[in-house]
Amino acid sequence: MTRDRQPGLDTLRALAILGVFAYHYRVFVSGENTFGWASAVGWTGVDLFFVLSGYLIANQLLGGLLSGRRLSFGAFYARRALRTLPNFWVVLALFFLFPAVMGGREPPPLWRFLSFTQNIELQPGTAFSHAWSLCIEEQFYLGLPLALWAVTRLRHQRALAWALIGALVLAAIAWRSMLWLQYGREAGGAIERYYPTVYYGSLSRLDEFLPGVALALLKNGHPQAWARVTQHGKALFAAGLAASLAMLWGLMNFYEIDGYGYGYLMSGFGYSLMAMAWALLLLSALSRGSPLQRWRVPGAASLALWSYALYLTHKPIAFIVNRQLKPWALPTPLLVIAISAACLLGGWLLFRLVETPFMRWRDRWVPRQFDASEMTSRTAPAGVGTRSP
Repeated sequence: MTRDRQPGLDTLRALAILGVFAYHYRVFVSGENTFGWASAVGWTGVDLFFVLSGYLIANQLLGGLLSGRRLSFGAFYARRALRTLPNFWVVLALFFLFPAVMGGREPPPLWRFLSFTQNIELQPGTAFSHAWSLCIEEQFYLGLPLALWAVTRLRHQRALAWALIGALVLAAIAWRSMLWLQYGREAGGAIERYYPTVYYGSLSRLDEFLPGVALALLKNGHPQAWARVTQHGKALFAAGLAASLAMLWGLMNFYEIDGYGYGYLMSGFGYSLMAMAWALLLLSALSRGSPLQRWRVPGAASLALWSYALYLTHKPIAFIVNRQLKPWALPTPLLVIAISAACLLGGWLLFRLVETPFMRWRDRWVPRQFDASEMTSRTAPAGVGTRSP
């Protein structure tokens, strides 16, 4: 199975999984900021994954739809299923077959996972809770091709697409603002509903895919503007880095406030702004002259390739290894190395034994999702053809 690797995208995907690992290590292993500030804000790696998914999936869909090709919805969903479901089903089976080994807690009902509704009203700390983000991704995959297909069938399709993106972002901010008024503050005790409704909620988080979709729309719908913008890779990298660091600083200081609850700015606007900051870094990774495009960070390509498998397996593996090593009272550096190595090995095994063969079968059984022979008189935009993950 061969793939065209883009160093900038690999670096961002590796950064995302490392951030999630650092955060979960604090929550489920050490109880402290073992990796410094990354342990406190590493959960935003999920937001970065959402932005990357929004761009990659929308890019391939818009590349075909705006060039006049006919989308096969069946082929699209089959390709997504072969990409995401085998790994998920293997890990899900382990949680149901060996709940004591995988964390000691009973998972939610099986149908919640199989229907990708496990994130709805999810309580923190339940078994396989980190599948919540996969549920939201699958909900996004379900709706995006239908929405893009509908918009591209209308007049003024590009203007309507931009208007829809803006409207959905504003709607998400309004929705989170309303939920924050009810559940965002400690006074009254309603704050326990913050995670089930805001952090894990579909309507609260789906807008984080939209900055990536917007980049795909700019690339495929406005190729000349895209060419002009992506000539400034260094400036975009500096802007994206500054915006991302500013948002991370804001989250560290104003997201959870002792004695108060969750800050409104970071709850109402912060999720959207964090996604936009990540999208600016993503834009720089796709731009000429950007350090993200030029630099090949050692190990980033492998971490990016294994990132999905690592995401699914790292929490239970960290739990198991930490429990087995606890009687040894290892120094913190050795414990970190041991747990990290075990998580890497587990993710690599899932990638090699499950993900890789299914991806090969996908390329054999469902090689494309567009009818390549059916074209209209419209001209294909520049930059079409970026492959889906």
